[in-house]
Amino acid sequence: MSHLKSVYFLFTCCIAFLFISCGPDEEISNLDPHFSLDVQLEYLYGDSRALIIPDSEDLSSIPFDPKNQLTEEKVLLGKFLFHETGLAVVPKTEAGRGTYSCATCHHTAAGFQSGILQGLGEGGSGFGMMGEGRLLGEGYDKTNTDMQPIKSPTIVNTAYQEVMLWNGQFGALGINKGTENQWSAGTPKETNHLGFSGLEIQAIAGLGVHRMDCQPEMITQSNYKTYFDQAFPNVPQHERYTKINAGLAIAAYERTVLSNEAPFQFWLKGDRGAMTDEQTEGALLFFGKARCYECHDGPGLNGMGFHALGMKDLDHTSILGEVDENTRKGRGGFTARQEDDYKFKTPTLYNLKSASHLGHGGSFSTIREVIEYKNNGVPENHEVPVSKISSKFRPLGLSTIEIDQLEAFVKEALFDPNLQRYTPESTPMNSCFPNADPQSRIDLGCD
Repeated sequence: MSHLKSVYFLFTCCIAFLFISCGPDEEISNLDPHFSLDVQLEYLYGDSRALIIPDSEDLSSIPFDPKNQLTEEKVLLGKFLFHETGLAVVPKTEAGRGTYSCATCHHTAAGFQSGILQGLGEGGSGFGMMGEGRLLGEGYDKTNTDMQPIKSPTIVNTAYQEVMLWNGQFGALGINKGTENQWSAGTPKETNHLGFSGLEIQAIAGLGVHRMDCQPEMITQSNYKTYFDQAFPNVPQHERYTKINAGLAIAAYERTVLSNEAPFQFWLKGDRGAMTDEQTEGALLFFGKARCYECHDGPGLNGMGFHALGMKDLDHTSILGEVDENTRKGRGGFTARQEDDYKFKTPTLYNLKSASHLGHGGSFSTIREVIEYKNNGVPENHEVPVSKISSKFRPLGLSTIEIDQLEAFVKEALFDPNLQRYTPESTPMNSCFPNADPQSRIDLGCD
């Protein structure tokens, strides 16, 4: 270690000691905020670089399922399939054939979430500008529509999620070990028996749930055969062009959809001008007084905890009717453990600026509303017993200025403006995407 580096290291340690001795909730007014944020992150993580999200091309640095190695060829195939409306070959109504894709409910314009309160696959009509124009199509009702019973979570940074969905029901590993009794035969949860991680299970099960499949005609009538051959060269040909492999490719692609071009990521990589002073002050609150990091942890700022925060479920606005009890109970609805009731998985905080509905029930329309809700610490859903509310959900005591600063950090510093790089220019079938129903084709300029 050079002399200058030694001096810097000792100085940092001294400052860190003073900082820690003051307590994590106290501000350090005598330090430059950029430097004090470094100290706080080193105190919490040992090294602020622990929060760096890797480049999407750096496949060796992205978390992956050991049974589904990441390769460029597999990611490319998954990128096409994720946006491929040609997979929509098992609709309940013939008019829905070839009109929806995975990207229908997870598209770029909405930060890879849905542009409406509930994702609407088959049965939807139109797109609008940001996905907000998708409505129930003619001839569809609750008997034949594929509408999500809960807000569609983003796929951004899901490489850092061990299990998937708000209740974490998809995934055979990690925290889902011991839940095998809930992998009910004849339900999507049965897919867990394949033994993959959450993203892989969700992608495979999701194709079936959302009435999609990989059929021979798609392989023979396009270049998909070549892409499958390149992605799965060691799989026998008679097992290669399957829904399972399509799901594995989609999951591989999803793992590379990372918000690594957000200002906070550039700051972590050394560009101290990437965040404004207000955003930096907000980061100090995030990792200090507001204690957001206690739940939103790791590079994706999502974590793998489940918490009951008393947020509202979907109101009676759904064409599917009232939300079922298992969905309302969140994690407990899957595990059947009372201690898990009303707990929902911690989502990533990146790219929330693009979302028009926040919270598992979409009860918030802005980031500020969520911050104010957590600052007040008063549950809005009176159906959730007080005894179930997380001990971490308590008044934070943030001032209006501090709320402004925290909002600036979450809204702007955690926003990657270039997610369009994850969308293909076209698919091997030259399909209109993310939707291809007549009104969407008009809205998207496909005709």
